[in-house]
Amino acid sequence: MKEILELITDEMKKAFVKAGYDDKFALVSLSNRPDLCEYQCNGAMPAAKVYHKAPLEIARDVVKALEDSNVFASVEAVKPGFINLKIQEAYLSDYVNAMRIDKERLGSEKTSSPKTIIIDYGGPNVAKPLHVGHLRSAVIGESIKRLLKFQGHNVIGDIHLGDWGTQMGLIITELHLRKPELVYFDPDYDGSYPKEAPFTIAELEEIYPTASKKSKEDESYHEKALQATAELQQGRRGYRALLNHILNVSVTDLKKNYERLNVSFELWKGESDAQPYIAPMVKDMLDKGLAYESEGAIVVDVKEDTDKKEIPPCMILKSDGAALYNTTDLATMVWRMEDYHPDKMIYVVDKRQELHFVQCFRAARKTGIVGPDTELDFVGFGTMNGKDGGPFKTRDGGVMRLSVLLDEIYNDMLTKISENKSLSKEEAEQAAKQVALAAVKYGDLSNQASKDYIFDVERFSAFEGNTGPYILYTMVRIKSILAKYKASGKSAAGFGINDPATESEKSLMLVLSRFNQAARIAAEEMAPHKIAAYTYELCNALNHFYHETKILSQENEGVQAGYIQLLSLSLAVLEQSIDLLGFSAPDRM
Repeated sequence: MKEILELITDEMKKAFVKAGYDDKFALVSLSNRPDLCEYQCNGAMPAAKVYHKAPLEIARDVVKALEDSNVFASVEAVKPGFINLKIQEAYLSDYVNAMRIDKERLGSEKTSSPKTIIIDYGGPNVAKPLHVGHLRSAVIGESIKRLLKFQGHNVIGDIHLGDWGTQMGLIITELHLRKPELVYFDPDYDGSYPKEAPFTIAELEEIYPTASKKSKEDESYHEKALQATAELQQGRRGYRALLNHILNVSVTDLKKNYERLNVSFELWKGESDAQPYIAPMVKDMLDKGLAYESEGAIVVDVKEDTDKKEIPPCMILKSDGAALYNTTDLATMVWRMEDYHPDKMIYVVDKRQELHFVQCFRAARKTGIVGPDTELDFVGFGTMNGKDGGPFKTRDGGVMRLSVLLDEIYNDMLTKISENKSLSKEEAEQAAKQVALAAVKYGDLSNQASKDYIFDVERFSAFEGNTGPYILYTMVRIKSILAKYKASGKSAAGFGINDPATESEKSLMLVLSRFNQAARIAAEEMAPHKIAAYTYELCNALNHFYHETKILSQENEGVQAGYIQLLSLSLAVLEQSIDLLGFSAPDRM
């Protein structure tokens, strides 16, 4: 169904034409003075310059043309030429009833031009545990993916694992030092390698930082790690077998951690998957004369005449022939185009990587890796900081593991929720998981992605204010009312949502009517914070209605059933909204 703002604008266009003016001036927007009106049209001001009339005179002509409209309850022309609009109550209830009947989409139409979109988010290094720095990419990327899927696009999420750099050589070197007898280190071994990894995830997570520290302190150790990296990349069998073990063990653990965040990926590809594409890609660039040698390195010029600052060439290979992040990102684009032919690729990465992606995007276009119709978007996010304004860390100043943060918030929520003695231990634990996840994800996603923000555990965990727990508490309150109504033996089947009789009831319907617009804009702008803001606005309108309305004690059966249908629609819209943000609500808490 059409968005309500579009329907209102259509009605205004008819009025402008009827009054003798061009309908291009009939644009309607949400009122910035809700105390005066619900929607407004300011088109009389620009129209005045064209028709050489006073704006107020034009506004009055349009208002007169709307006298017989069944869309508006009131239309008023005010100085200097604003047209203030209030929607007809019956028109509004018809609209939200149509939303209620559309149980699957809640009035939100799918796009008429669906695209195949690959979204690159996550980006953890294998053999290392997720830390709080991985949170933003995961939750922002997941929400954008969900928003785009809801609009009807074919969206493919790729984690893009860091599995090919020097860290692999470091792990191999340290493992060789500890277990030299392993067959992986015998260059003459030509048999099958063991199926079981020679390490656990706990051992692997200890090996890497140990090796990294040694490499910084011991030059000979560092050289061995570089040599191991080179041999791995050149295809040494034993080292490739170890890489497979590292990937299998790491990915199994990563999946568990991402599952805690309710984050999933369609593809578990890494930098290593791009390796077969590098050599032919570089050759093609050189053959076409688009890449050239500079001080031994292979580069592609990507500067443009309109640049206001210096954009360095995109380095494809270092002087020693080694690949860089530029190389693997471009080669990854090659296989994505070959295998999926995406209309769009989105990268959800720290905003400090913007120059890297400017270089890669321009190099990809210049060399023909992507065509002119393929969109390349960079969604750069800011840093997650502690209360001191610096990077979020543990109490002793170290980088906090993501699992530790999630555990801390879960334990805090479990303590609070366990105060409700009517919940069983299992119910309390499940509710605590859901509320803790909402606290973390909403705390992040309610902020504009590009901005740095303070991760305040105490504030994000509060049950009041603009927080995830407040959203869920509101939803649980609705579920409780609906459950009590059902338990009383009553049914709202056969009843619809009534025309609003109070200001709070109409305000709630007005917010509900904007759901499809809010979801579309959040998807188009890849801005989860906009659906978060809508969710908070809806909860506030719902609580205002709840506090001012006798619902379960209402004696009129039809009025009460209308309230129940209104609450049911509100709950459905909230459930869809928080699903787009990547979390869910318990039945009780």
